[in-house]
Amino acid sequence: MQYGTYRQAGLFCGSGVVEAGCRAVIGKRLKQSGMFWTQQGAENILALRCALMGNRLDECWDQINDSTQFRISLAA
Repeated sequence: MQYGTYRQAGLFCGSGVVEAGCRAVIGKRLKQSGMFWTQQGAENILALRCALMGNRLDECWDQINDSTQFRISLAA
């Protein structure tokens, strides 16, 4: 990475903001007392949490509702 070039252009070069974001998104939701997650469950809840934090929850929720993955067949 060309740090000098990016800094001269006034661009931020650091991982602190990303690391803080990971703590806020992941830590606050998945690392609470007594919580245990499967890999798939953790990935699903993180996707929803990221959509919420990115102001894209409505779009994500619409995709979930349109998905055939979550359709339930009712027996007659």
